[in-house]
Amino acid sequence: MNTPDQQPTLFTIAVFAENHVGLLNQLSIIFTRRCLNIESISASCCSIPGVHKVTITCYSDREMMDKVVKHIEKRIDVLRAFVYTDEEIVYQEVALYKVPTARLLDEPHLEEIIRRHGARILEISRDNVILEKTGHNDETEALFEELRNYGIRQFVRSGRVAITKSPVEHVDRFIREQEERRLRIEP
Repeated sequence: MNTPDQQPTLFTIAVFAENHVGLLNQLSIIFTRRCLNIESISASCCSIPGVHKVTITCYSDREMMDKVVKHIEKRIDVLRAFVYTDEEIVYQEVALYKVPTARLLDEPHLEEIIRRHGARILEISRDNVILEKTGHNDETEALFEELRNYGIRQFVRSGRVAITKSPVEHVDRFIREQEERRLRIEP
């Protein structure tokens, strides 16, 4: 574990699994048993037919995260799991903001804030404007902090989605190796 003067690192864990009921519960229990807090979680299908990718972020140290990944891979529905630092991946989050339409029309600085942060307007109604900002956590949080002064009504941020920078797709290689092994075993 980290020494008192050492800050924990934010790790991203990518879990490739079959999409069965209870998988997220099984994964969260692994973190809970180790007193680790999940910072964000997102799940969706991936490029491999029938396989879903669960992306989890958590602050800890490398040794603990390696143990967590090994334990995750023991789950029957899990094909493979990998742990990454921010330097090894490209990642984004999406945030949505709801602000009063009147404030957008009446406050000249609000439009400038939206442009400066690279946000875009998704919908305008008589009552509200819905904004979208894609970026890293600190970027979406910075826009939220500025919008607080304008009566923000709602704010929500997605979990992290991430793709590795590696030219090798490790999960694809794993599945290919498993298929080759299966073909050697079968008559």
